[in-house]
Order: sequence, then C-alpha cells, then structure tokens
Amino acid sequence: MAETAVASQLTELWETPKTLCGWLGTVDHKELGIRYLVTAFLFLIVGGVESLLVRIQLTHSNMNFLSPEGYNQMYTMHGVTMIFWYAAPILSGFAIYLIPLMIGARDLAFPRLNAFTYWTFLFSGILLYISPFFHQAPHAGWFAYVPYTLTEYSPGVGMDYYALSLILLGISTTGAAINFVVTIFRFRAPGMAISRMPLFAYSTLTISCVIVFAMPALTAACIFLELDRHWGTHFFGIAGGGSTFLWQQLFWFFGHPWVYVIFLPATGMISLIIPAFSRRPVVGYAWIAISTILTGLVGFGVWLHHMFTVGMSDIAMSIFSAGSMTISVFTSIQVLAWLATIWKGRPVATTSMYYAVGSVVMLVIGGLSGVFTGIIPVDWQVHNTYYVVAHIHYVLVGSNVFPVFAGFYFWLPKMTGRMMSEKLGKLSFWVMFIGFNVGFFPMHIIGLMGMPRRIFTYPAGLGFDKWNMVITIGAFVLGVGILISIINLFVSLRSGKLAGPNPWNADGLEWLTDSPPPPYDFEHIPLVASRHPLWDDYDNLDDPDDDRVLDGGRLTTITTWLDAEPIGVATIPEDSLLPLVMSLTLLGFFLAYQFHALWIALALIILTFLAGCAWMWPHTEKEVL
Repeated sequence: MAETAVASQLTELWETPKTLCGWLGTVDHKELGIRYLVTAFLFLIVGGVESLLVRIQLTHSNMNFLSPEGYNQMYTMHGVTMIFWYAAPILSGFAIYLIPLMIGARDLAFPRLNAFTYWTFLFSGILLYISPFFHQAPHAGWFAYVPYTLTEYSPGVGMDYYALSLILLGISTTGAAINFVVTIFRFRAPGMAISRMPLFAYSTLTISCVIVFAMPALTAACIFLELDRHWGTHFFGIAGGGSTFLWQQLFWFFGHPWVYVIFLPATGMISLIIPAFSRRPVVGYAWIAISTILTGLVGFGVWLHHMFTVGMSDIAMSIFSAGSMTISVFTSIQVLAWLATIWKGRPVATTSMYYAVGSVVMLVIGGLSGVFTGIIPVDWQVHNTYYVVAHIHYVLVGSNVFPVFAGFYFWLPKMTGRMMSEKLGKLSFWVMFIGFNVGFFPMHIIGLMGMPRRIFTYPAGLGFDKWNMVITIGAFVLGVGILISIINLFVSLRSGKLAGPNPWNADGLEWLTDSPPPPYDFEHIPLVASRHPLWDDYDNLDDPDDDRVLDGGRLTTITTWLDAEPIGVATIPEDSLLPLVMSLTLLGFFLAYQFHALWIALALIILTFLAGCAWMWPHTEKEVL
C-alpha cells in the first residue's frame, strides 16, 4: 500500500534515525518493548540453565556435581533471576509495546523515562551477573534472610551485589510503573472510558500502583542490609539491638504484592487471548476488572502468611490466613469467567489458545495448593518442604510463563509482521506442558514425604531418589519445549507467512495498525465507542476529514482519566542519549561503591544529577541530545 502524504510526514516526525546514536537514543516504545522482551527472555534462558544444574545435583542421593557453596549460589541466582529479572520485566515488555497501541496513543507518557528504565533494568542484571566472575555470587536464596546475609556469615561480596543490583532494578521498576499509571489515565483515545479499557490495561494499571507502594520496602531493606554490612549500623543484628524479624517484615511486605506484579498482567493477557479465539466478548468484564483491582489491594494484607512458623499471636495468623483465602475468590472469578467465555463461544484451537488454557489448568492446581498452605496447621507441616516449591512453580509458571508464550504466539505477528508455525507451536506446547507437570507435580509428593527445600544433597534410603530422577527428566523436557519455540521464532522471522494487520480477527485497537506498526502507531487517533472497537464500531474509527491526524509535531491526545474526553494535546520528546548516559553513571556509581572507591562514587552521583538536569532541560532542536 502506497504511503499517504500524511503518513510520510508522520514517519519523518517519529522515525528513529537508523544510526548508532539513533539506536542508543531511541525512545520509541515499540523498540524498547522488544528490547525488554528479548533481554528478559535471555534471563529466562540463563535462569533455566541454572535450574537444570540444580536438578542434576539433586537427581540422586549423595551427588557431588556441585559443591555445597556452588549449589547455594546456583539456586540463589536461579531464584533471583527468575523472580526479578525475568518474570516482571517480560510483562513490562509486553505492556511497553502494547499499551499505547491498545489505548490509541502514539507513545507512553514519558518516553525518555521509558528508555531510562530499560537501560537501568539491563545494567542491574549486568551488575548482578558480575558477581560470579569473582566466584562470590549471592548464596542466601532470593529472600536473603538475615542474619545469614550479614558479614559474620557472608563475608564475601555476593550479598552486596544482591542488594545493589536490586536497588538499581527498583529504580527501573518504579519509573516504569509511574509511566504506565500516567499513560493509562491520560493518553487513552477519545471515548475509551475507563469502563471500556482492555483488561490488560486494568491489570497493568493495578500492578503499577502496587509497585509504587511495595517496591520502597525492598529498597529500604537492601539499603539497611548494606548499612549493617559495611557502615556499623544494627537494623538486623540482634547483638546491637536490631531485629532479624524486621528483614522478613520488609521483604514479605514487598514480596507478596510482587507475586501479583508477576501474575496479574499475565491474567490480563489471557483475558484478551481467550475471547479472541472464542469468537465472543469475555464473560464478566466488570467482574474481572474489579477482581483484578481487589487482588492488588488485598495483596498488601497477606504478607505474614509467609511467616506462620516464626511465632506470632493466633489472632494475627488467623487474620492473614483469612486474607489468603479471600484472594483465592478473586482469582476464581477470573478463572470461571474464562471458562464461561470458552463454553459460550466457538473456540479456535490455535497455539495461543493452547497455552492460555494450559495456563488456566496449572493456575488452578497452584491456587488449590496455595489455599492448602493458607491453613495454618498445614503450613506448619509443609513449610520449607518441596511442597512449597511445587506450589510456587505451579503458580508462577501457570500464571506467567505459559501466558507469556500465549502472548508471544498471539502478538509476535504484530511485532514482526510474520506468522509463527502453528505446527511447531503446538508441539512446543505439549512438550512444555508434559515436561512441566512431570517435573513439578512430584514435588508435592516428596514435600509431603518430608524432603526439605534448599538442601545440597540427601542421604540414600529416604525414598527421594526415584522422584528426583523423574523431576530432573521433566525439567529437561520442559527446556526442550522452550527450545522448540525459540527455533519457531527464528524460522518465522526468516520465512514465516506475512501476518497482515489483523491475522486473528481480534477486537483491540492494536490490530488496527500495520504489522509491524509504523513509528507513529496511528495515522488518525482512534475514536472509541465500545469495548470491542474492531468488532462493534469499526466505522466509527474512520476520520474522513483528517480531524484526528495531529501531524503538527510529535503529538498525541490527552483525555480525562474517567470518561476519556479530549482536553489537550501532548508533545512527545525527541530521541535522546541522556537516559543512557544517566543509567551508565548510576551503574558506575554502584560499581565504584562496591569496590570502595568512594570519591569516584561521589563524582559519579554528581554526574548522574547533572545528566538528569540536562535531561529535564527543555530542548527544541531535533537532533539526538
């Protein structure tokens, strides 16, 4: 299709220069979203390899594949990588790419902040993975309980890298959350009232608010840990008047809401994929939206259920147990709505639908085991056993990994312009589904048999050997399933069928654009009149008089937060190298601090401040700054 004069002008305004400076300084949400996805997926592969090494060590009793310290470091790096550097950033990648397209905007509200959050995410992961080169990776689990992480018991630098990398990641995550909140509230297309938003926008908005309030607890805990380790304070040291209990309170006040950060956006994706392939609107839209919000809200009131064994009053435990049960109601509403949508629709058996339905199955299994552990006497028995390992993996893989693969097969044609192979996709699903269940369901059994978690090895004769062999085989089969999808991606990029704008006949605004979308997203800002604009009001999207072109600059519409009434026009900043510069100086600051070069650290933090000032200084020129 020939490019119109308006489209040509918009391309000139929005397209990133194809130069090194352009690549490093881009603020295009689509480019940054893909970078998030690729980087997070690489962390998934690294974390997966680490898990396989752990499984090899546990295949038989009395194995010596890894040393005790090597094992501790390996399972810690696996947990930290998967929880922090894969699970949430992969969902952020989808949101960064898709949210502006879904709500009819041309970019996020703060494009340079978007670039900054990507670079700090990448550099925080690099900072974490510097530690193994010093043979001192973090070794205290992803939860890093004190006093084990204080210098008396962890004299190396591994836990310093843990704390510093999480502080840097927290800066990235908080910035991204603020960006999503402002974008969803203010950049929705005219007519997209809050009651018409895609459910993925609801889930992203909810977890963004959760991050803003939960992340400071982890940041504070990591700062306190560093102060205790090197600056003579006693936040956690009992001998100095501190409390080890404080770490658990701070960590789990963050940690349980974080479960919903890596869970709710994926359920929002499922709420879009299942209706698209059921050929009907989702059942219970309002109930799903309300359940999503309440899950994020009530999630702040259940953190103590991770601590039932530390000793607390019966009334406190009862309150938090009841809160844990309450959250299961909200998830059940979503599951029932998805099942009703499939039942009342005309399901199409695509790879995305396979992954979506498979995720529901595993989420139900994980949810039921979670309710089980919410019962206080049961938790006392299974706490710190492999039963809990099984539960958390069923929840996280069922509510994150499988929805992510459903999202890849659903939206990658939009991102790349090429269809992926359905045959290879379905093969990948079945291999992953079988491998995961073979690998993780037996963990319930050995957990009830008494196998504790976080152990380097175990003696023969306890009945664990055969089950651990099965678990290891299942883990490798799961890895093969993931590998098939990776091969499918590269094959599709080279020879996949052209996707076209809307290969699935879906209903969202993202399918109104070309595949891949142009730099400016929409030639005409959409005007929305229903929840399903491409199904219900396609004619309403026409703009014959070019009233919604906004080609006088890098512009997009500002609307009211509730009813999405147009109230103004926002100017989107040009590409800039300053987010990268600021991220590099922050990384340099943390490295200088780690190597005790305090004067260099001071100089770098001053440079970071100056880069921030230059970033905020108003510029009118078009070149990359």
